[in-house]
Amino acid sequence: MKLKSFSDLQQLLPDSPQPTQKQSRKEHDGKEKPVRILLDTKGRKGKTVTLVSGLQHNPETMKEIARLLKEYCGTGGTVKDGNIELQGDQRERATEKLLRLNYSVK
Repeated sequence: MKLKSFSDLQQLLPDSPQPTQKQSRKEHDGKEKPVRILLDTKGRKGKTVTLVSGLQHNPETMKEIARLLKEYCGTGGTVKDGNIELQGDQRERATEKLLRLNYSVK
Protein backbone atom coordinates (compact mmCIF):
# COMPACT_ATOMS: atom_id res chain seq x y z
CA MET A 1 0.00 0.00 0.00
CA LYS A 2 1.35 3.38 -0.99
CA LEU A 3 0.79 6.21 1.50
CA LYS A 4 -0.45 9.47 0.01
CA SER A 5 -0.78 11.55 3.18
CA PHE A 6 -0.37 11.55 6.96
CA SER A 7 -4.01 10.61 7.37
CA ASP A 8 -3.28 7.30 5.58
CA LEU A 9 -0.49 6.70 8.07
CA GLN A 10 -2.83 7.59 10.93
CA GLN A 11 -5.24 4.91 9.73
CA LEU A 12 -2.45 2.32 9.81
CA LEU A 13 -1.10 3.46 13.21
CA PRO A 14 -4.06 4.89 15.17
CA ASP A 15 -2.23 5.06 18.54
CA SER A 16 0.81 7.02 17.34
CA PRO A 17 1.03 10.80 17.92
CA GLN A 18 0.38 12.99 14.91
CA PRO A 19 3.42 14.82 13.54
CA THR A 20 1.73 18.23 13.77
CA GLN A 21 1.09 17.96 17.51
CA LYS A 22 3.72 19.52 19.77
CA GLN A 23 4.63 17.69 22.92
CA SER A 24 3.63 19.83 25.89
CA ARG A 25 6.63 20.70 28.03
CA LYS A 26 6.24 20.49 31.79
CA GLU A 27 6.76 23.94 33.27
CA HIS A 28 8.81 24.11 36.46
CA ASP A 29 7.23 25.51 39.65
CA GLY A 30 9.54 27.09 42.24
CA LYS A 31 6.89 27.18 45.00
CA GLU A 32 8.13 30.58 46.25
CA LYS A 33 11.49 29.16 47.37
CA PRO A 34 14.11 31.86 48.00
CA VAL A 35 16.94 32.12 45.45
CA ARG A 36 19.93 34.47 45.43
CA ILE A 37 21.47 35.99 42.32
CA LEU A 38 25.06 37.24 42.62
CA LEU A 39 27.72 38.64 40.30
CA ASP A 40 31.13 37.00 40.66
CA THR A 41 34.57 37.36 39.04
CA LYS A 42 36.80 35.46 41.47
CA GLY A 43 38.97 32.74 39.96
CA ARG A 44 37.80 33.43 36.41
CA LYS A 45 40.58 35.70 35.14
CA GLY A 46 38.37 38.79 35.43
CA LYS A 47 35.41 37.31 33.54
CA THR A 48 31.99 38.14 34.95
CA VAL A 49 29.66 35.29 35.91
CA THR A 50 26.12 35.43 37.30
CA LEU A 51 25.59 32.91 40.10
CA VAL A 52 22.14 31.56 40.95
CA SER A 53 22.35 29.95 44.37
CA GLY A 54 19.92 28.54 46.88
CA LEU A 55 18.28 25.99 44.59
CA GLN A 56 17.83 22.71 46.45
CA HIS A 57 17.01 20.23 43.68
CA ASN A 58 18.31 16.98 42.27
CA PRO A 59 20.93 17.26 39.49
CA GLU A 60 18.48 16.67 36.63
CA THR A 61 16.16 19.44 37.81
CA MET A 62 19.13 21.78 38.24
CA LYS A 63 20.22 21.05 34.67
CA GLU A 64 16.68 21.70 33.41
CA ILE A 65 16.49 25.06 35.23
CA ALA A 66 19.97 25.96 33.93
CA ARG A 67 18.88 25.08 30.40
CA LEU A 68 15.80 27.31 30.73
CA LEU A 69 17.89 30.21 32.06
CA LYS A 70 20.58 29.85 29.40
CA GLU A 71 17.96 29.73 26.65
CA TYR A 72 16.14 32.78 28.02
CA CYS A 73 19.33 34.82 28.57
CA GLY A 74 20.93 33.74 25.30
CA THR A 75 24.20 32.82 26.96
CA GLY A 76 26.28 29.87 28.05
CA GLY A 77 26.49 28.45 31.52
CA THR A 78 26.83 25.40 33.71
CA VAL A 79 25.86 23.80 37.01
CA LYS A 80 28.70 23.66 39.55
CA ASP A 81 28.66 22.91 43.28
CA GLY A 82 24.87 23.26 43.54
CA ASN A 83 24.90 26.68 41.83
CA ILE A 84 23.97 27.70 38.30
CA GLU A 85 26.61 29.83 36.57
CA LEU A 86 25.62 32.03 33.63
CA GLN A 87 28.23 33.79 31.52
CA GLY A 88 28.19 37.58 31.78
CA ASP A 89 26.01 39.93 33.80
CA GLN A 90 22.59 38.28 33.44
CA ARG A 91 21.07 39.39 36.76
CA GLU A 92 18.03 41.19 35.31
CA ARG A 93 17.10 38.49 32.80
CA ALA A 94 17.70 35.65 35.25
CA THR A 95 15.54 37.45 37.82
CA GLU A 96 12.71 37.84 35.30
CA LYS A 97 12.80 34.16 34.33
CA LEU A 98 13.04 32.90 37.92
CA LEU A 99 10.08 35.08 38.93
CA ARG A 100 8.10 33.53 36.05
CA LEU A 101 9.09 30.10 37.40
CA ASN A 102 7.58 31.14 40.75
CA TYR A 103 10.81 31.60 42.76
CA SER A 104 11.36 34.35 45.33
CA VAL A 105 14.50 36.21 44.14
CA LYS A 106 16.66 38.11 46.60
